[in-house]
Amino acid sequence: MAALVIAAMTVLRIVYASAIELRTDEAYYWTWSKEAALSFLDHPPGVAWLIRFGTAIFGDTVLGVRFGGIVAMLVTQCLLADIVRRLTHDVRAIVVAVLMPEAALYYGLLMAKVAPDVVMIPFAVAMTWSLVRLAQSGDGRWWLAAGLFAGLSLLSKFTAIMFAPAVAAFLLVPDWRWRWLRSPYPWLAVLIAIAMFSPVLIWNAQHDWASFRFQGVRATANYGISLRTIGDYIGLQFGLVGFVLLPVVLLGLAMTAWRGYRRREPVAILLSTAVLVPFVYFFFKSLTLRVGDTWPMFMWPIGFAAAAVNLAMMPREGCSAWMIRSSIFWAKAALVSGIAFVVIVFLYYVAAPWNFIGKMDPIGAEAGYEQVAARAQAALDETGATWIATTDYRTYAMMRWLFRGRVPVVEINERGRFQGFRDPGMDRIRGQTGIYIGRQPDDHSPLWQSIPARREPLGQIERRWRGVLIDTYTIDKLTGWTPELSPPKDSPLFQWRVLALRATPRPLSFVADPSRDPTASAAAGRRTAAVL
Repeated sequence: MAALVIAAMTVLRIVYASAIELRTDEAYYWTWSKEAALSFLDHPPGVAWLIRFGTAIFGDTVLGVRFGGIVAMLVTQCLLADIVRRLTHDVRAIVVAVLMPEAALYYGLLMAKVAPDVVMIPFAVAMTWSLVRLAQSGDGRWWLAAGLFAGLSLLSKFTAIMFAPAVAAFLLVPDWRWRWLRSPYPWLAVLIAIAMFSPVLIWNAQHDWASFRFQGVRATANYGISLRTIGDYIGLQFGLVGFVLLPVVLLGLAMTAWRGYRRREPVAILLSTAVLVPFVYFFFKSLTLRVGDTWPMFMWPIGFAAAAVNLAMMPREGCSAWMIRSSIFWAKAALVSGIAFVVIVFLYYVAAPWNFIGKMDPIGAEAGYEQVAARAQAALDETGATWIATTDYRTYAMMRWLFRGRVPVVEINERGRFQGFRDPGMDRIRGQTGIYIGRQPDDHSPLWQSIPARREPLGQIERRWRGVLIDTYTIDKLTGWTPELSPPKDSPLFQWRVLALRATPRPLSFVADPSRDPTASAAAGRRTAAVL
């Protein structure tokens, strides 16, 4: 039955991956897959490599871009099954471990949406699996495998470093600590992890440590305590993990932590610490900052393993019969209700014609770019323009995706994002007419004061999803200017925008129309300079 459920849910993810147009971040990562850069400003290169793997099989299609995520889900489930099998030898616990991801919205459906977290998750679980093998066998060579997978996790996303406290506790708390501290294997594992991470280190050394400074903005941002951001964080965990499943997993983690630290059991310490430390960290960050929807998602698969192991351990530890029955009941309820919820969400996006939550819909908010691309094509035909300019990376990414190389697309600002990118086609840009596509009010950015291009309005286009207006875009004709791909680092055209959002997000750079209010324009310019 479990195998049939997994097969059916895998087909569901394939259909979802094929039917839903790419979101803007997915298109952005797809543009990375077309480059030869060692790393990128926003993230390490793992996500670009995974997309390259999928598109090598299925071409530049939505399924090709997302195929790696479908594979990552299956690999994760196989690793979870083996971890639980080795720790419990209980078939029911194994079934629970592999079905828990299917019952969590983020994994059961949204693992089909490619992101750095999707790449990191199987490597992080593989690192945990290696340490479980180490604990059971006592063979120090498993440290080397753990180091390899730790490096691959870091090569996927920087938040993999948050597993370090769990590995440190696994090494230092049990009675074996002196054995391993004197052994060369843990230290060799660290060197292997660094070697695997070296493309990111090399790229950053060549580019003024840009990735670390960029991520440092979010790690250190503090906008004051906000109940809204706390609610966002807690609500997202319930929504993406499961309204019933999340309490089940947290209870299992608490019992695993109690067992591990009381008895100094290495694996229990590893599993519980790997989830509870990041969970608490993100909770405290949510006091002052909106935690992104995917940021904590790397930790929950290990929580699923801990919860499944805990269900098998409770009878062996003499827990009361009512507590065992209650735990099994709620675990079953979590699986059934969670899988049903995932299927309902799938049907809403793939088959239903309605929009229940307006602009707040996470898929709808980034849909409808085909309408913008169609109007852009008409403007190209009308003006004879040969290239497209944008002023935000989302529009840039979607235009590159939808035009598939037929027309050069350049984001003329935030050039720090594109260090190491290939020539976008300057032979078709230099001295030629272009068109600008800008989301309102981005088209009135103070940045235009430093750009000598002549802009002639061509019209506007609305981006809609299921009848709801999402955004309005301005389309202008650009003449008399060629964009600079590598402006000086102190130029406002080089700097990236701050991504750590306030509790109530509002535009930071695009505050006024300089053609209408010179005073407001000056104030907007000062605020833009402060942000940059």
